[in-house]
Amino acid sequence: MHDRNNLDNQHGELPIAKNEDVEYSEELADRDDRIAQERASAADERAEC
Repeated sequence: MHDRNNLDNQHGELPIAKNEDVEYSEELADRDDRIAQERASAADERAEC
């Protein structure tokens, strides 16, 4: 089992994320983008219920 100090040391240097708004472009979308868009739409529909 890992102790707490060991886990803290492993994750102490992680980068800090920023929120960015991005616009979805069907013209520039690849297969992964289309799959992600479909999954996001499905998740939105489930959240509305």
